Amino acid sequence: MACHCKGCQRMSASAYSLTAMFPSSGFVVTGGEAVIGGLHGQHRHFFCPHCKSWVFTRPHGIDQFVNVRPTMFDDVSWYVPFIETYTSERLSWAATPARHSFEKFPAMADYARLAGEYALHGSKPP
Repeated sequence: MACHCKGCQRMSASAYSLTAMFPSSGFVVTGGEAVIGGLHGQHRHFFCPHCKSWVFTRPHGIDQFVNVRPTMFDDVSWYVPFIETYTSERLSWAATPARHSFEKFPAMADYARLAGEYALHGSKPP
C-alpha cells in the first residue's frame, strides 16, 4: 500500500509512505528494541532507536496486522503498491502504479476481497 495522508508525508519526509501488511502472528522484531515515535495518536509507529528510521506500525483497531515499511527489506525490487490510500491528500504530482485507489482507507469489509485479489495479482518476493 502507498498512503498519501499528511501524517505519512510528514513521517516519511516524502510524498507518501509504503506499507506491506503482515499478520501479527508472523511478525517479530529480531534485533534491538523498536521505540514508539512519529505522530502520537491511536496508531503506534515504531522506529529504530539507532538510525531513527520508521520501521513498522501497529494500527489501532487492526491488531491482526502489522504494517511494515518495505524499504527496510534487503531486496525491494519485487515490491509494487497494490492499493493507495488517502488520495484526497495526495500531492498533485505524486503517482503510483497501484491497482486500487481510495480517497481515505478502504472499508473494513473490503479488506478480505482486496487480500484475495492481491493473492492472485499482487507483487510477491522471489
